[in-house]
Amino acid sequence: MTMIGGDKHLPIPPSNLTSARTANEDHMQSHLSSLSAQLCPHANVTRHLDLSAAPGSVASLPRSHILLVVLVLAYKNRGMGGWEDYKYPIAMGVLQLGYAGVALVTKAAMLQGMSPPVLVVYRQAVATLAVAPVAYLSRRKSGGPSLGLRSFSLIFLSTLVGITINQNIYYEGLYLATSSTATAMANLVPAITFVMASVVGLEKVDIRSLRSIAKIAGTVICVAGAIFMALLRGPKLLNAQALPVTESRIGPEGEHWLQGCLFLFGSASLWSIWLILQVPASASYPDHVSLSAWMCFFGTLQSAVVALFFEPNLAAWTIHSSFEIISCLFIGIFGSGVSFFVQAWCIAQRGPLFSAMFNPLCTVIATILAALLLHEEIYVGSLIGAVGVIGGLYVVLWGKAKDCQVMNKETDTESLQTNYKLDLEEPLLSDKSTHTNENNA
Repeated sequence: MTMIGGDKHLPIPPSNLTSARTANEDHMQSHLSSLSAQLCPHANVTRHLDLSAAPGSVASLPRSHILLVVLVLAYKNRGMGGWEDYKYPIAMGVLQLGYAGVALVTKAAMLQGMSPPVLVVYRQAVATLAVAPVAYLSRRKSGGPSLGLRSFSLIFLSTLVGITINQNIYYEGLYLATSSTATAMANLVPAITFVMASVVGLEKVDIRSLRSIAKIAGTVICVAGAIFMALLRGPKLLNAQALPVTESRIGPEGEHWLQGCLFLFGSASLWSIWLILQVPASASYPDHVSLSAWMCFFGTLQSAVVALFFEPNLAAWTIHSSFEIISCLFIGIFGSGVSFFVQAWCIAQRGPLFSAMFNPLCTVIATILAALLLHEEIYVGSLIGAVGVIGGLYVVLWGKAKDCQVMNKETDTESLQTNYKLDLEEPLLSDKSTHTNENNA
């Protein structure tokens, strides 16, 4: 029989006990909801809390335990709706801006006579010199995992695919075709990555789910818009006279243009494989700065072997102008050093599809920079394609955002159930131990 305090002569009537529990539940629910709203206004922290007075429920725990659960959930969800939601898209947007600059500078350097294989070696060497000191200081200060055999194999393989082979055939395609064609072909990466990620199980596809339909439709719209913008310019903007058919197509005609497109298509496929490989590589070696340094170092060695095979003449390694020096520095520091770190970081946090879907922005930015810096005309087809790229990008990001919400909700539910079970077992074990000691006494 339940008693009031320590007085063993005043029992509580059952009706009063039920009313007291109901009032206590309502008061606790109101108090926790108010507290969670103040600590984390963008997340409903108490949505998983069972405040019934049944045995094994949250209400049966001490009030201090419940408050601790609320504080932990509020801390975990403190970034929702704030900077946490925007830092990854902003980082990828800045990265695509840099990629557009790298494409224009690279094309200009090769037109001045730099050999594509040699340019790849200089790019990776500069990137290694820029990233290696940062990686050394970072590991010296905070420590990190050692490079085991599995990590070494994954990094070496991803470097061979994503840097050595990919960049060499990309530069050859860029040299044989045009920068606009190169940026257009790069927009095939999201579609190829989505297919590959779905095959290996990194992306879940359910045609009955609106999220999957959005990702598929957004990928198609994004790629179609980027290709339309780059390949079908159409009439000039603010000019009623349409361009002749031969001028509305970009890029040289003939065998060299076709060969360049094939190289660029192969580069897009290899880049998609590199994005997929970043998932196990980042999981095996989670230090993103050191991971970037190792990839740049291995890329330098591998690219040097390839360049010596295709360019045995040492005269091809000579730098003739200050512009070529500046180009190598910019391409190496940003194009390889900074970009690898940002790519690995975003892929580890949001997945390969999220990173790949920002590639179409490079085509949009490259078109704008070409118009501003090279005084190229903007065409109606480019404008329509840009709208399609941005629209498709937002559709896919909406699908990815819904996936993240579902995954976070499932993770929170599983974590709460585990924590509640542990919290409930501890008082029971303590009570059992107390009763055992009393009986022994």
